[in-house]
Amino acid sequence: MRPIVFAHRGASAAFPEHTRAAYVQALLDGADGVECDVHLSRDGHLVLHHDAQLGRTSDGRGPVSSRTLAELRRLDWTSWKGAPIPPGHGAPDRQLLTLPELLDLLRGAGRPVRLAVETKHPSPYGHRLEEEVLNLLMREGWDPETGRLENVTVSLMSFHPDAVRHFLETVPARHVCQLVETTTRRTVRDSLRVGRTTAAVLHAGMRLVVPPALPVISAGLVDLVGPGLDFVRARPDLVRQWRAEGRVLRVWTVDTARDVDLCRALGVQQLTTNRPADVLRWAAASAGAAGGATADGPAAPAAAHGGRPAPMTVG
Repeated sequence: MRPIVFAHRGASAAFPEHTRAAYVQALLDGADGVECDVHLSRDGHLVLHHDAQLGRTSDGRGPVSSRTLAELRRLDWTSWKGAPIPPGHGAPDRQLLTLPELLDLLRGAGRPVRLAVETKHPSPYGHRLEEEVLNLLMREGWDPETGRLENVTVSLMSFHPDAVRHFLETVPARHVCQLVETTTRRTVRDSLRVGRTTAAVLHAGMRLVVPPALPVISAGLVDLVGPGLDFVRARPDLVRQWRAEGRVLRVWTVDTARDVDLCRALGVQQLTTNRPADVLRWAAASAGAAGGATADGPAAPAAAHGGRPAPMTVG
């Protein structure tokens, strides 16, 4: 069996992350599921965006939380990537997505699909963010026990242990994922391109704002564990231990054939990637049968497997 493949912020190597185009492409690529990050806008909408600030992936500035949805809609979300948006992947002014809009897109996929929703912290709204996610899913008809919303199976995740514990008050442990990363002064310095002193200050601040995640996992509070690749490389012993304990491992961000092979060797069941078409191909080859079954049954037909993509509604 090959691992289940999630498209990280959509097919984000091909199109701007979190855009309609990225998610349409992920479905056409045959991804088993998609991953998204959510923030609350100033007027209470669940907007798909990774960073707390707008500058990296749009022509806006300032916090996402300081803008209304209408203000966010007026920003340019695609030019930074330099990838033309095909006509079938949505109009330029419809690329910003809210969580309800992503759900509509997934429900039109014509096949079972997974959705992993990450809440981003620190948030100026605190755990209102988790409450809004839960309230929305319930209104849409989601069943927390099964994780099902029509053809969509939803799981919830966060790096912040308090957010994970908040979800666990309502959602069974099998649908909640504690994300884990290896954060050092060096990784902060390299990712943010700051000096050693600034990196040390930021690293200390991050540890105060987001407590360690490992106690949540070691206490057995969650069934899903989401380590980053750096963590997997640094602590394969712990990854093997989690696998032996029966945890489901969802590793991010797996973008090379070598990374796929490493995860397969460790028994990882779920891969999150910016390149779903490639990872599906590599994972199928690693499993020994192109288009082989996943843990949930036969793989969905997709362009990545040499078939035609399942019908879907772009909207």
